[in-house]
Amino acid sequence: MMSFTDKVKNKTDELAGKAKQGIGDMRDDERLVAEGKRQETEARARQAGEHVKDAGHEVRDAFS
Repeated sequence: MMSFTDKVKNKTDELAGKAKQGIGDMRDDERLVAEGKRQETEARARQAGEHVKDAGHEVRDAFS
């Protein structure tokens, strides 16, 4: 299961990525926008992976 600390870190990374995108848009900095998108996408991917793992554990537990 995803720990509370992992959840907070992933959410923080996701929000930081969104902030970078916003700042990049304001400054017309394509590199910063791209970096923000990458950071947000990676955080969401980690969250999705953890959700899949959690669901797998729940299914396993349901059949035990």
